[in-house]
Amino acid sequence: MMTDVFRLDRYLARIGFDGPVAPDLATLRAIHAAQVDALPFEGLNPLLGLPVKLDMASLQHKLIDGRRGGYCYELNGMLRAALTAIGFKVTGLGGRVRWNAPPDSPLGPRTHMILKVDLPDGPYLADVGFGACVLDAPLRLFTGTEQQTAMGTYRLTEADGLLSLSAKRADSWRTMYVFDLAPQLPSDYELGNWYTSTSPFVPFTSTLVMERVSSDRRHKLVNRHLITEGSGGEPVSERVLGSAAELQQVLEETFGVTPPASADEIFAVITANAELR
Repeated sequence: MMTDVFRLDRYLARIGFDGPVAPDLATLRAIHAAQVDALPFEGLNPLLGLPVKLDMASLQHKLIDGRRGGYCYELNGMLRAALTAIGFKVTGLGGRVRWNAPPDSPLGPRTHMILKVDLPDGPYLADVGFGACVLDAPLRLFTGTEQQTAMGTYRLTEADGLLSLSAKRADSWRTMYVFDLAPQLPSDYELGNWYTSTSPFVPFTSTLVMERVSSDRRHKLVNRHLITEGSGGEPVSERVLGSAAELQQVLEETFGVTPPASADEIFAVITANAELR
């Protein structure tokens, strides 16, 4: 039965976390890592023209009961509910994605949900839903210092009243998104979610994007292109899926997802969209 009451015990079981919880940094780090392993980033609903619902009943039905992942509004919405239930002070923020944008291009809309978590030693940025470069750990919310996690190196900078998060890629830095500290309302997320899940100008309605971070491996699937990276971002393996059967195996074994449609249907949509480009 679907309910709006958040069930922390079921969430913790879903992400495979059985340790003690408290509103402290150790718990934040542990839950952040467990969620990106158990609940992958995936945009199957927008790709298939299915709605993305953000109410807590729908989130729990999909992500916890349905063996699914989701994208930023769903994944960070779930993490926010869990952290709040544990006793953390959490503020929802909005980011403007810059990952594929030319450096001199104008800023786009706020289409990314991120979280600010206040701890006694200062604020942290928590984000389990950025599908191009999923963070495996929360970051200190201060600028000017490189922050290394098990799976990458990141830095926050500030310019023109905006904070910018970048990821180190080989010998250069790539901007993920920019944001400020203005709290977002549920209606802000509903508007961004509607645009992100329905607009032809965003990737998710025409491209299958999935990502999962597990221990020392990062798995990425873009349509039929599957890449596994090591802790430093170096490619470990790479291949192109040649059939719906291969896609089914990857969904099951690599991402641990039970899709909302058959692998044959998903593969057909991917193939048709590729032919339209």
